[in-house]
Amino acid sequence: MTTYLIWLLPPVVIAVAIASGRLNTTFAALLGLIVAIPVASLTGPAPFAGSNLLQALARGLWIGSTIAPYIVGGLLFWQVAIRETSPGALGALPAGSRPPVDGPEAMRARRRLLFFACFLIGPFAESATGFGVGMLGTVALLRNFKLAPHQLMVFALLSQTLIPWGAMGSGTMLAAAYARIPAADLGLYATIPVALLMLIWLPLFWRTARQAQMPASFAECAGEACWIVSGLALLAVATACLGPETALLAAFGPLIVLRYIRDTQPDRQQLIATTRRVLPFMALIGGLVLTRLVPGLKEGLTTLGKVAPFGDLPAWSPLFHAGSWLIVGSVLTSAWRGHAQRLPLELRCAWATGKNAVLTVLLFAMMAEVLSMAGISQAFAEGMFTTLNAGAVLLTPLVAGAFGILANSGNAPNSLFMPSQVALAVQAGLSIPAIAALLHVSGTSMSLFSPVRMSIAASLATATGQERKAYGVVLPYAIAGFALLMAMAVGVVLVR
Repeated sequence: MTTYLIWLLPPVVIAVAIASGRLNTTFAALLGLIVAIPVASLTGPAPFAGSNLLQALARGLWIGSTIAPYIVGGLLFWQVAIRETSPGALGALPAGSRPPVDGPEAMRARRRLLFFACFLIGPFAESATGFGVGMLGTVALLRNFKLAPHQLMVFALLSQTLIPWGAMGSGTMLAAAYARIPAADLGLYATIPVALLMLIWLPLFWRTARQAQMPASFAECAGEACWIVSGLALLAVATACLGPETALLAAFGPLIVLRYIRDTQPDRQQLIATTRRVLPFMALIGGLVLTRLVPGLKEGLTTLGKVAPFGDLPAWSPLFHAGSWLIVGSVLTSAWRGHAQRLPLELRCAWATGKNAVLTVLLFAMMAEVLSMAGISQAFAEGMFTTLNAGAVLLTPLVAGAFGILANSGNAPNSLFMPSQVALAVQAGLSIPAIAALLHVSGTSMSLFSPVRMSIAASLATATGQERKAYGVVLPYAIAGFALLMAMAVGVVLVR
């Protein structure tokens, strides 16, 4: 029993460090790694000498390094691609997308734009970059709606409902690396709990919209649900065919175009202006889709210059990696728009925004490899299985969700618990992709309720001090989300 408590020290130290408010996630992860090393060396079931430590750190460093280009590249591309307009103002709206101010169509137009901002533009922006940019895009579109501050915060948070595909799916890629399964498989399995959670997020949207004096008829709500179902179906297909990196961009891009044309009916001049603004995104998405679907091109780009220092970890193919495309796309877009001289400044800004996330990913990955190579993850899973049998899986949503809320990210629960959960799935004869997806979605989706994310929403909505009121609105839905995830865990155990 004492040994198991010692093995829990790294996650406990991280939880206490973050909860104290004195350390951010990056320093908490560093502290967790520092604690994990002596725990692994002195109490790990497998031999863990200096050479093993160096190998574990190198493996973690490699895993994190394959994720970093998504983070920095996504931020850089977004900054460069939207340079013509301000993301924090109505000027960032596509031409023709502003709702009418008065008249009988005003209410319906506002309601259509509300849905467009929360469930199409927000997730698309979040997928392209991560870091709450989806919230920024949603707030920019709704800024002039004169919503109550806490209501605007709730709508901003709803832009995060597809966060497993945020930041070019980098979190899903990382989780797949921990689980040692293909990222496309994990992403596809993740669509199931994400889709079921929409049964909670949509009622939250409808209720908040009614309270904001933007009600909709049953037929309109059913239409919105159909858009969600269509988007999730396209997302599942795109994830299976393209992988989680570009899936949401490829799936939601056409939906956004269709919805924009249907809602605004732009004239020729407005359509040309909008096309010019989104052309970098169209070119990037089109290029990435081709590289994933054309067999000969895919194999050629994957093998050319491929670097794979560890056979069981993701390789890096510089010509195929979506992060490389984002960086090259940023350079080409800057040159095309005559802003090449601003590129160094944009790169510094992207690094300043993303460096903590990059460092956190690296530290968590190294800690996960240390605990795994020392045999702690495997032994912990075996101990849980011996004590609780397959019922140990029922703890997955609670533990992962709690750490997701605490760390404002799914990376913490994935790195801390994915290896042991995979080992547990093997012991219990459960589906590894299903268990991995449940852990991943529990951590990422529940991070929507993180105090950090809530404070970001408050800042964007100029609603500092309204966090308590916003929590009062979303708390019942957070509880319902945990209950639904627990029910899914029961389902995974029953259908084995």
